[in-house]
Amino acid sequence: MIEFTGDVTTGSMRAQVADSWHRSAAAGVSADSAGAPITLDPDVLRDHREAHQLAPVFPLLDDVLGQAALDCDAVMAVCDASAQLLWVCGRPDVLRRAEQIGFVEGANWDERVAGTNAPGMAITLGRPVSVVGSEHFRHAVRAWSCAASPIHDPLTGELLGVLDITGGDQMGTPQTLAMVRAAARMAESELARIRLHSFAPARQPARGVGVALEAMGRQQVLVRITGTNGKTTTLMLSPRHSEIALLLASAPLGLSGDELGVLLYETESQSSTLRVELNRMRNLLGDDLLGSRPYRLLAEVSTDWHAVEAHLAAGALTHALRGFRGPLLPRSTAPGVVRMREQLDASLRAAVLRSGSADLMSTWTRSAWGADDYEMWVAQRDAVAPSSPLLSMINGQLARLDRELA
Repeated sequence: MIEFTGDVTTGSMRAQVADSWHRSAAAGVSADSAGAPITLDPDVLRDHREAHQLAPVFPLLDDVLGQAALDCDAVMAVCDASAQLLWVCGRPDVLRRAEQIGFVEGANWDERVAGTNAPGMAITLGRPVSVVGSEHFRHAVRAWSCAASPIHDPLTGELLGVLDITGGDQMGTPQTLAMVRAAARMAESELARIRLHSFAPARQPARGVGVALEAMGRQQVLVRITGTNGKTTTLMLSPRHSEIALLLASAPLGLSGDELGVLLYETESQSSTLRVELNRMRNLLGDDLLGSRPYRLLAEVSTDWHAVEAHLAAGALTHALRGFRGPLLPRSTAPGVVRMREQLDASLRAAVLRSGSADLMSTWTRSAWGADDYEMWVAQRDAVAPSSPLLSMINGQLARLDRELA
């Protein structure tokens, strides 16, 4: 049983805050710890920020919410989807005070590392939240209040990061939370506008039409078709069409109907069933994109999983792990998809284990697919320094898995 101490008791605590305290304590966070761990060194942080999808809208956020933070002795922060602080802005004197609790660029504010806080809770709950003063799990943070809102990809709904404002008691008001939420929605609208104007005719492939597929961590494939005129059409395929598209994209020379049927269906199927699905898919994509005899995609095809495979083959493990947004079509039971998914998962996981890098292992275990990877947690424990602030969290997760496995 978790015992809460300090000036907040479970009797007066909001339910979502109490749940966060339980998660923090179960992960081994100490209420007496002074700061959050720095998990991105300056060089990695710089590269990560430049490549992050929120980089194009950060100047807008800084202009709007960042100015508000300056006016009210607060700091504005933007973190990625794993709660790593990428940008922290404010007056120098306020930033110096924030340094004392580890609220700095490159630090990780996941609940399992930094205890109850607004950015971490917003990621866990997937909605805007505020944390006021003594609601923070760590004593050192209780002089601060914060409000945070997730920012999602306007097209796919993927969590990109969290926008936060942290300061005094006034930051815990409903008005502040509404302001942060509005700024996050503004960022999403700006991302949508940027996407609509991001393709130019000069960037088209030589053959004229480009097809980009995204299937990692998705239940359905997202397809972007860029024509010779530079315009892009975005489609979300049905689960069955997603499987077909994934298999054809991985077979540039094409597949016969029999070959495709074997890869697609768990049991022997009627060829007419497959023909119906392919006809529907051709009506959706057009005759100029889906060829037959053999079945193949008639365009310059790029995919998110091939990019990860290319980084792995080149030994660029950091880039491979950054591009890995989850298993391929995780709910698909099509034999060909299952085989591709398992091969990519196993290859990436093995490379991370072989790397001996605590940072890469931490990225894996912070993910939904790696949170229960016992072997990776053990390897991460062996890789971190004995004085690492992450060690207590790692041991807490191993203890949790020991209980669950037992």
